[in-house]
Amino acid sequence: MRIRISWPGGALTGHLNDSHSGQQLAELLPVSGIAQTWGCEVYFTVPVEGRLDDAPQQVVDAGTICFWVQGSAVAIPYGPTPVSVGNECRLVTAVNVIGKLDGAPEALASVQAGDTLRLEPIGE
Repeated sequence: MRIRISWPGGALTGHLNDSHSGQQLAELLPVSGIAQTWGCEVYFTVPVEGRLDDAPQQVVDAGTICFWVQGSAVAIPYGPTPVSVGNECRLVTAVNVIGKLDGAPEALASVQAGDTLRLEPIGE
Protein backbone atom coordinates (compact mmCIF):
# COMPACT_ATOMS: atom_id res chain seq x y z
CA MET A 1 0.00 0.00 0.00
CA ARG A 2 1.29 3.44 -0.92
CA ILE A 3 1.19 5.96 1.92
CA ARG A 4 1.89 9.60 2.66
CA ILE A 5 3.22 10.76 6.02
CA SER A 6 2.87 14.48 6.68
CA TRP A 7 3.67 16.93 9.46
CA PRO A 8 3.58 20.74 9.72
CA GLY A 9 7.08 21.06 8.17
CA GLY A 10 6.88 18.54 5.34
CA ALA A 11 5.74 15.24 3.90
CA LEU A 12 7.14 12.00 2.48
CA THR A 13 5.68 9.06 0.63
CA GLY A 14 6.40 5.39 1.06
CA HIS A 15 4.78 1.99 1.15
CA LEU A 16 3.59 -0.53 3.70
CA ASN A 17 4.39 -4.21 3.18
CA ASP A 18 2.01 -7.16 3.52
CA SER A 19 3.25 -8.25 6.95
CA HIS A 20 0.71 -8.80 9.72
CA SER A 21 1.65 -5.50 11.41
CA GLY A 22 1.70 -3.67 8.07
CA GLN A 23 -1.81 -4.91 7.31
CA GLN A 24 -3.06 -3.93 10.78
CA LEU A 25 -1.78 -0.38 10.26
CA ALA A 26 -3.17 -0.20 6.72
CA GLU A 27 -6.64 -1.03 8.05
CA LEU A 28 -6.47 2.01 10.38
CA LEU A 29 -5.53 4.58 7.75
CA PRO A 30 -5.85 7.47 7.83
CA VAL A 31 -4.40 7.84 11.33
CA SER A 32 -2.76 10.73 13.17
CA GLY A 33 -0.54 10.86 16.23
CA ILE A 34 1.69 13.13 18.26
CA ALA A 35 5.34 12.94 17.26
CA GLN A 36 8.07 11.96 19.67
CA THR A 37 11.74 12.06 18.76
CA TRP A 38 14.66 9.96 19.97
CA GLY A 39 17.95 10.88 18.38
CA CYS A 40 17.38 10.62 14.62
CA GLU A 41 14.13 8.69 15.00
CA VAL A 42 10.53 9.84 14.85
CA TYR A 43 7.78 7.76 16.41
CA PHE A 44 4.13 8.03 17.39
CA THR A 45 1.63 5.72 19.04
CA VAL A 46 -1.14 4.06 17.06
CA PRO A 47 -4.10 1.99 18.28
CA VAL A 48 -2.58 -1.34 17.20
CA GLU A 49 -1.78 -4.24 19.49
CA GLY A 50 0.79 -6.40 17.83
CA ARG A 51 3.29 -9.14 18.38
CA LEU A 52 6.79 -9.53 17.04
CA ASP A 53 6.93 -11.15 13.62
CA ASP A 54 9.13 -14.16 12.92
CA ALA A 55 12.06 -11.97 11.82
CA PRO A 56 12.14 -8.82 13.98
CA GLN A 57 15.06 -6.43 13.54
CA GLN A 58 16.75 -3.91 15.79
CA VAL A 59 19.13 -2.38 13.22
CA VAL A 60 17.47 -1.16 10.02
CA ASP A 61 18.20 1.16 7.11
CA ALA A 62 17.32 4.85 7.37
CA GLY A 63 13.75 5.40 6.22
CA THR A 64 12.52 1.95 7.25
CA ILE A 65 8.96 2.13 8.60
CA CYS A 66 8.80 0.00 11.74
CA PHE A 67 6.18 -1.10 14.23
CA TRP A 68 7.52 -0.98 17.79
CA VAL A 69 5.43 -3.62 19.57
CA GLN A 70 6.30 -2.61 23.15
CA GLY A 71 5.32 1.01 22.50
CA SER A 72 2.41 0.35 20.10
CA ALA A 73 4.07 2.88 17.85
CA VAL A 74 5.19 3.52 14.31
CA ALA A 75 8.91 4.31 14.43
CA ILE A 76 10.95 5.67 11.53
CA PRO A 77 14.68 6.18 12.00
CA TYR A 78 16.54 8.50 9.65
CA GLY A 79 19.96 8.26 11.35
CA PRO A 80 21.63 7.22 14.59
CA THR A 81 19.71 6.93 17.85
CA PRO A 82 21.13 7.09 21.39
CA VAL A 83 21.79 3.30 21.32
CA SER A 84 23.36 3.20 17.84
CA VAL A 85 26.88 2.01 17.26
CA GLY A 86 28.43 4.43 14.79
CA ASN A 87 26.04 5.66 12.11
CA GLU A 88 23.63 2.72 12.19
CA CYS A 89 19.89 3.11 12.78
CA ARG A 90 19.35 1.05 15.93
CA LEU A 91 15.98 1.05 17.63
CA VAL A 92 15.59 0.58 21.38
CA THR A 93 14.27 -2.99 20.90
CA ALA A 94 13.58 -5.32 18.00
CA VAL A 95 10.73 -4.14 15.78
CA ASN A 96 8.60 -5.39 12.92
CA VAL A 97 9.62 -3.92 9.58
CA ILE A 98 6.40 -2.76 7.92
CA GLY A 99 7.55 -0.58 5.04
CA LYS A 100 9.97 1.91 3.55
CA LEU A 101 9.95 5.64 2.80
CA ASP A 102 10.63 6.96 -0.69
CA GLY A 103 13.22 9.67 -1.13
CA ALA A 104 15.46 11.17 1.52
CA PRO A 105 14.40 10.17 5.05
CA GLU A 106 16.53 13.03 6.44
CA ALA A 107 13.48 15.24 5.79
CA LEU A 108 12.17 13.80 9.07
CA ALA A 109 14.74 15.96 10.88
CA SER A 110 12.21 18.82 10.59
CA VAL A 111 9.69 16.91 12.75
CA GLN A 112 9.48 18.43 16.22
CA ALA A 113 8.29 16.56 19.31
CA GLY A 114 4.63 17.44 19.69
CA ASP A 115 3.96 17.86 15.94
CA THR A 116 0.94 16.04 14.57
CA LEU A 117 1.93 13.29 12.14
CA ARG A 118 -0.64 11.96 9.70
CA LEU A 119 -0.43 8.68 7.79
CA GLU A 120 -2.84 8.23 4.92
CA PRO A 121 -3.20 5.99 1.89
CA ILE A 122 -2.42 7.44 -1.54
CA GLY A 123 -3.16 6.35 -5.07
CA GLU A 124 -6.22 4.34 -4.24
